[in-house]
Amino acid sequence: MKPFAYLRPGSVAEAVRAGAERPGARFLGGGTNLVDLMKLGVESPGLLIDVSRLPLDRVTRTDDGGLRIGATVRNSDLAAHPDVRTDYPALSQALLAGASGQLRNTATTGGNLLQRTRCPYFQDVSKPCNKRIPGSGCPAREGAHRDLAVLGHSQDCVATNPSDMAVALAALDATVRLHGPEGERTVPVTGFHRLPGGNPDQDTVIRPGELITEVVLPPRPDGALSLYRKARDRASYAFALASVAAVLTVRDGRVEQASLAFGGLAHRPWRARAAEEVLRGAPATDETFAQAVDTELSAARPLRDNGFKVVLARNLAIGALTELTTRAAPSR
Repeated sequence: MKPFAYLRPGSVAEAVRAGAERPGARFLGGGTNLVDLMKLGVESPGLLIDVSRLPLDRVTRTDDGGLRIGATVRNSDLAAHPDVRTDYPALSQALLAGASGQLRNTATTGGNLLQRTRCPYFQDVSKPCNKRIPGSGCPAREGAHRDLAVLGHSQDCVATNPSDMAVALAALDATVRLHGPEGERTVPVTGFHRLPGGNPDQDTVIRPGELITEVVLPPRPDGALSLYRKARDRASYAFALASVAAVLTVRDGRVEQASLAFGGLAHRPWRARAAEEVLRGAPATDETFAQAVDTELSAARPLRDNGFKVVLARNLAIGALTELTTRAAPSR
């Protein structure tokens, strides 16, 4: 066992100060990912800063009708929250698809956003991995990559982001609030996670010592419906081969507003901007949906064994958009 120090700060300011003073320190919420990585030897922080008892565990309405979600809100509590289920069902569905009930009872909002990839080479310290040791190589490119990226990957990394929650947050235009040594700042969820490029060891844009304090959702647009759909190898407790979160507003048979994000395909939740551009103002038909999704997925660069994920994602997205359109149609 590698020894480490433990601190339970009494305030956000104390937590941030401790994190800034000890390079390599890690904030501990539920620990459902971090502790596992410590057991595997992937993570070896010299200091764990336990933020689980800071007053960051509330879900409240913003002044404009949006939702403020504290960083230590448990996944199970967030999925069951009446405001989430009513106004942001895609988020509730994503959380419920994400893990077992036991894990959801422990995992936190901030920790979910910061979880590391589940690439088998990253988790096996006997193998090279550019995410663990920059410059050591990416054996997944020629090895076991069936579950890995088809979009946005690089020669240095083909890992995928494992979060279901983050995919829904990306489609819902959520923002992340951070408190660090230099003060507070806000980052869109769509820009919080990075593509790998030449330094895949950096999963997010978070700076040393910064702590996630909350996630903020904007008000639900009038008439907008949302959902989350996920395909996986087994019915429960499995990460997404592909997933999609969709937010859609249809009026008079045309798409007024559309947000679409894919999971399981890239190093970060993949916001489908090209597809959204095709959808906006177009007839809400299967033909439009297929054209939009195909436009987005034309950028895919599947590897030897994971081309099926492109077809899987296509079918999920078209099905989700069709289902939301059916729900939006006036009853006769």
